[in-house]
Parts: sequence; C-alpha cells; structure tokens
Amino acid sequence: MTGRDGDALLKRLPQVRGRLEANAPLADLTWFRAGGPAEVLFTPADEADLADFLTHTPKDVPVHVIGVGSNLLVRDGGVAGVVIRLGKGFADITEEPGHRVRAGTAALDVRVARFALEKSIDSLTFLRGIPGTIGGALRMNAGAYGGETKDILIEARAVDRSGNIHVLTNADMKYTYRHCGAPEDLVFTQALFQGRAGDPAAISAAMNQITESREATQPIKSRTGGSTFKNPQGHKSWQLIDKAGMRGFAVGPARVSELHCNFLINEGGATAAQIEELGETVRARVKATSGIDLDWEIKRIGVPAEGAA
Repeated sequence: MTGRDGDALLKRLPQVRGRLEANAPLADLTWFRAGGPAEVLFTPADEADLADFLTHTPKDVPVHVIGVGSNLLVRDGGVAGVVIRLGKGFADITEEPGHRVRAGTAALDVRVARFALEKSIDSLTFLRGIPGTIGGALRMNAGAYGGETKDILIEARAVDRSGNIHVLTNADMKYTYRHCGAPEDLVFTQALFQGRAGDPAAISAAMNQITESREATQPIKSRTGGSTFKNPQGHKSWQLIDKAGMRGFAVGPARVSELHCNFLINEGGATAAQIEELGETVRARVKATSGIDLDWEIKRIGVPAEGAA
C-alpha cells in the first residue's frame, strides 16, 4: 500500500457523521502492537451511520471489522479497503426484564460481566475471562472458564453489506466451538443475553477467581494476541505445543510464552511477519510430533509487506 491509496479511496466513500481516516496506523490498535495501516479506517457514530455507510459504499471495496485488537494480527503490508472499528456509540449496556442484559458490540466483555454483577445477574461471569469486546465474542463464539457465548445469547443485531438490519436468533448464529456460521458480511451491533438471578457475593467471588487464575497462568501484561490456537477435539493446544518442545521458542522478538505456551508474545519490535512465522513454526512442529493440525484462533487480516513471503 502506498500513501495515496487511502486518499484515493476516501473520495469514493460516502459522507458520514462518524470519522473516516486515510492510511490509518493499526499497530497501536492491536494488543500485539504490530502490523501495517488500514487504507481507510471508519469509526461510525452509531448504527444508522454504519448502515448508511454500508449502503452507499461501492461493493468492490473490501470491508473488515475489528474490535479492541485483542485476538487479532494485522499483517505488515496493511489492510486494503475499509476497516470498521466500532466506538462509544456501540458501547451501551442496559438491563432488561427477566435477568437479561443488552450490550453494544463495542462494550468490553469484562464491562458486561461487571454490569451483570452490579445487577445481581448470574451466568455472564465467564465474560470476565475474555479480553475482547462483545462483537468479537459473537463472531467467534468466545468462551472461557466453562462458559461460551452460545450459552447465554438470545439474539444478535447486525447490519449487512447493503445496510439492512437483521436480528438473528441463537440458532441463526450456527455456533460450534469457537466458530460462528452467520454470514461473514454482517457487522454485529448489539447482543441480548439471558442471565439468571444470582447472589452478588458468589458472583463476585467467581469473578475474582477468574482474575486470579488469568494472572497466574497467562501473560496478560505482555504484548500478546490471547489464545493463539483452538483446542483440537480431545486435546489442549498448550499441551501439544509444550510436548513439541516449543515453550519459549522464538523468531526474533516474537516468542512462545514460557508461562502459557498457547500465547505468542511480542517482546518488543517484532513484525507481524515474525509473529505469524512463529505461529506457523509451532503448527508445523506440533504436526510433526503429534500428527495433529492446530487451527488459528487469532484472526489474521491484511497482506504481507511488499517483498515479503
């Protein structure tokens, strides 16, 4: 991508109430702190702004959606087209009758868990252990500590590429382990979750236990992308990686965590290419030692830097 790519694309895009930025750096928006720019970064003001933008954006323009970048690797060559990042216009959390919680998809999972605690609503506690947004949880059926998004979702609201609004039931999402079968062009804007009456002290204790467990077993203070690979049926990815001798293995400043070897770490200055090469090296070594294929859980978008493999 060149510096003029985004400027040229900007002229083809509709007017918005939110913000459009050409050639926007994305590295600082990801937890890995690596990767290239977005040709155009769009931060919509609200759902109506998003729908109008998608309605009038030429269909040949690629569109990608990102959250807080906690489970994302942006390649060094950047991302062609438009990257949509939902902001505060999509972060509201409200209580509804019947122990239900409605949350915008830019709301952090941990905020939703804390809100549920404040309202004495149980069953959403596991969200405390997911370092992302509700949008990401919907798109990948995120889960942790015994719970998954599919366990609590009533319905999700979304906008399609033509600007149409959809309300999807839990069944419409076609959830399986760390996978959502809903159409890829949908941009989720809101979710409605079902909880149950709970004891605040018990909910708080469970959340504290999750916090302590994460701090003790995961490199949460490092530049990481969270859990790197999905757990294969009947196996734990970290155990396969450890058995393959990859704990602590490095490609430049990109390293497999010593604390939890299903986490990759940018120790400082690692490129996205080095992080991805490290991940692929881990996959190859696990395949060679166990015969098992590891599937990426981290979402990878964009293209390699010019001249890179």
